[in-house]
Amino acid sequence: MRLCGDLRISATRQQGKRFIAWPLRAHVLSAQGGKTQVMVWAPKSLHKHAVDRNRLRRLMREAYRLNCEPLKLLEEQGHPLHIAIYNMDKQIADYEQIERAMRKLISRIVNDELMD
Repeated sequence: MRLCGDLRISATRQQGKRFIAWPLRAHVLSAQGGKTQVMVWAPKSLHKHAVDRNRLRRLMREAYRLNCEPLKLLEEQGHPLHIAIYNMDKQIADYEQIERAMRKLISRIVNDELMD
C-alpha cells in the first residue's frame, strides 16, 4: 500500500527513524492501526532526467515487493509502519545493488521494531 498524504509523508520524513544502506535511505515511523504504507522516490536534484527517476523508482519498488515478507509479518503482529525510501546516489545503481541495499534496510527496520 502506498504512503500518501502530505501530513503523513512530512511526519514520516521529520519524525521517523532513519536507516541507511547505500545507496538507499529510509525514514520509518510507527503507524496507529491500518496497514504498512511505503513510498519510494528519486530526487530531481540528483537525477535530472525523468527516465532515470522512473527507472530508479521501478527498481526500488520491485526490490521492496520481492523482499517485504518480514514487514508483512510485523504488520500482522500489530506493528504497521509508514516507510519512505529514496535513492541518495547520483549514479544509477543496478538492480543487484538496490536489492542488496533493500534487504539490508528491511532487516534493520525489522530488528529495530522488534527491539522496541
